[in-house]
Amino acid sequence: MNTYRHIHPSQIISSPSVTTQIVNFFDHLLRQCILPEHCKQVHAQIVTTGGCQSAFLAARLVNVYARLGLVVDAQKVFDTTLFQGTSNMLLWNSILRANVSHGFYEKALKLYDKMRRLGVWADGFTLPLVIRACAFMGRFRLCKNVHSHVLQMGFQNHLHVVNELMGMYGKLGKMDCARQLFDKMSVRSYVSWNTLVSSYAFNYDCDGASEIFNRMELDGLEPNPVTWTSLLSSHARCGRNEKTMELFGMMRVRGIETTAEALAVVLSVCADVAVVDKGKKIHGYVVRGGFEEYLFVKNALICMYGKCGDVENAYKLFLVMESKNLVSWNALISSYAESGLCDEAFAIFSQLDAHPVMTPNIISWSAVIQGFSSTGQGERSLELFRQMQRAGVLPNCVTISSVLSVCAELAAINLGREIHGHVVRALMDSNILVGNGLINMYTKCGSFEEGHRVFENIDSKDLISWNTMIAGYGMHGLGENALRIFHRMVKTGFKPDNVTFIAVLSACSHAGLVTEGRFLFDQMIGVYGVKPQMEHYACMVDLLGRAGLLQEGSNIVKNMPMKPNACVWSALLNSCRMHKNTDIAEETATHIFNMNSEMAGSYMLMSNIYAASGRWEESAKVRISAKAKGLRKIRGQSWIQVKNKVFIFSAGNTMQAGLELIHGILYDLALQMESEGYVPNKEVIQENIDKELD
Repeated sequence: MNTYRHIHPSQIISSPSVTTQIVNFFDHLLRQCILPEHCKQVHAQIVTTGGCQSAFLAARLVNVYARLGLVVDAQKVFDTTLFQGTSNMLLWNSILRANVSHGFYEKALKLYDKMRRLGVWADGFTLPLVIRACAFMGRFRLCKNVHSHVLQMGFQNHLHVVNELMGMYGKLGKMDCARQLFDKMSVRSYVSWNTLVSSYAFNYDCDGASEIFNRMELDGLEPNPVTWTSLLSSHARCGRNEKTMELFGMMRVRGIETTAEALAVVLSVCADVAVVDKGKKIHGYVVRGGFEEYLFVKNALICMYGKCGDVENAYKLFLVMESKNLVSWNALISSYAESGLCDEAFAIFSQLDAHPVMTPNIISWSAVIQGFSSTGQGERSLELFRQMQRAGVLPNCVTISSVLSVCAELAAINLGREIHGHVVRALMDSNILVGNGLINMYTKCGSFEEGHRVFENIDSKDLISWNTMIAGYGMHGLGENALRIFHRMVKTGFKPDNVTFIAVLSACSHAGLVTEGRFLFDQMIGVYGVKPQMEHYACMVDLLGRAGLLQEGSNIVKNMPMKPNACVWSALLNSCRMHKNTDIAEETATHIFNMNSEMAGSYMLMSNIYAASGRWEESAKVRISAKAKGLRKIRGQSWIQVKNKVFIFSAGNTMQAGLELIHGILYDLALQMESEGYVPNKEVIQENIDKELD
């Protein structure tokens, strides 16, 4: 620094040797800057000495400011550089890199456009940056234009440029274009092979990734840790969890160096299949390999333990983390929420909300909203959704789907329509998750026309779309509509699954379509290759029982390939109640009671069957047996939405506000019904039985 102080600014201009000395000196100082203040001090000295005339120093300043996250300052340096410096490619590339590395892709592309208008030609360092910006922007036409620039300037054989082009097309999902570029390459590097494998992984094509991996070996190249990690990722993303674990084992046997990224992939697989033992084994690799300091690995471990239901270990890991990011907090919140511990999840969420630096993002909000929704606490879920809106956080597709599910369960169609309006305004209506949620909400609320309209407007329907529409019609007794959707689905080329047959058989049951139900049940294995499960037999028993074919239903239960559970027997018992068949009911109830079933409803059914036939002593014995086992009947509930507020009514609750007025209206309605000829069924006096089991 003393040497520098004795040099007069005029000497920098007059003496080239001194200029070189000063440039080198400032270059050295800039490389040492680790704080914004340091960089600004050196910058001031550069300006004072006239060193700002050096395009090299300007480029170095841009790089350092960008490295310190001061992109605005980097841009000021670029904008104030003398005109002759603008033709310096080092300076242009530095400002492009500064913008691309910080996610300012549109700004980078505007700079590239300005550069071309000034007549400055891109080089082999410029084009990869521009291509990367195009890839993240996701505009196919723009990407094709930049590709044409590559061809015009003769960079079609430039290794780095072509590698970046392959990555760009991979991000756009245009794997045919990426593969074409790869096949035409005369020289390939490891980056070339790894880019193509990772592109296939990104596009959920593990077969394509495996093909390139095998071809790489055939060409005499040994796949490196990056290649292996991409291959693992491709299989994990496609849900081939067993194969992913097998490949990881093969990787270790071959002595391939394990990467932190590979461990994160394998931990995600352990989380998906909820295998905590394997997860703990991978945790051991993490510790022995020294990967504990990788934040994303720690986050993956929290996710793994959380999804396996081991929230205690997830919390312990979180506590000992020296540095936490938002992903860490969200992983822990999700761990508690997915385990049904919603209050604990909300407590962690509240801690995050009070954090001095970080604030909950949409993932944080979605986790707690979905948690309360999935545990039947719909009102709390909606309350949090309103809080999120007031906080100015825009919902994503997952949040919308969770809220629509709550609207469906509470039959809150007005709120559902409000959410639908938001979906349209936010351009989310093309999202399949949201579309399916809207179908479910409208059909469960009984608005079939609106549900069907949403269904028809989905361009790329998936199996869930079809199943939801079939189930929606079925639950409201519109069996023929459900069958029409089913047959249309099959003609479209979709293969029905277990859920499809549960929905369509249930639809036949509620609509009394015995012949159609029998036919579909018989076709399950022979035509569609779907093996009937417990739920399908329960649907068939219910179908036959409702139609009064109790003996046939009983025969199906007795001839099932697996041992019937309490739900199957209960379906038959309910049919016995409907048709007052005490004989089959007694036999059925014996099977249920022998299972030590804790379904209070089965005891209620049997008690009511005895009561309906005047066998009061047997009815009382069943009630006493239920009480002795400590069984409690879940109170019946109904609800109604008035002025965006949901009012819930439950059996036996006499504390409801305005109940006297409601009873008065019900009494008037009952009188009107009787005056019009309605005769109530008083054979089964269920009220006292319900009270005794409560």
